[in-house]
Amino acid sequence: MAAPGSTPAPAAAAAPRSEALDRIVDSLSELVEDASVPRNIRRGALSAREELGKPRTALDLRVASAVYVLDDLANDPNLPTHGRTAIWSIISNLESLQ
Repeated sequence: MAAPGSTPAPAAAAAPRSEALDRIVDSLSELVEDASVPRNIRRGALSAREELGKPRTALDLRVASAVYVLDDLANDPNLPTHGRTAIWSIISNLESLQ
């Protein structure tokens, strides 16, 4: 229960961003666990997921770091088409957070 005089609006505004970030982290986890994706791509997706999970870093910096890592991965010639599409989708979702 909320304390008298407190406003629930900031928490309600933060919830959609948190849910969107959780969905992005879940998508990265799926990519990390996809055996049809080369190991270096899975390691990069894990790195991007770890960047997003740094609690003491501002969200915009975490997103920028993750996008930087994922952009490099998307240009890998060994990446299968479905992996590239997944990475582009994740990058798009990350950019919508900013």
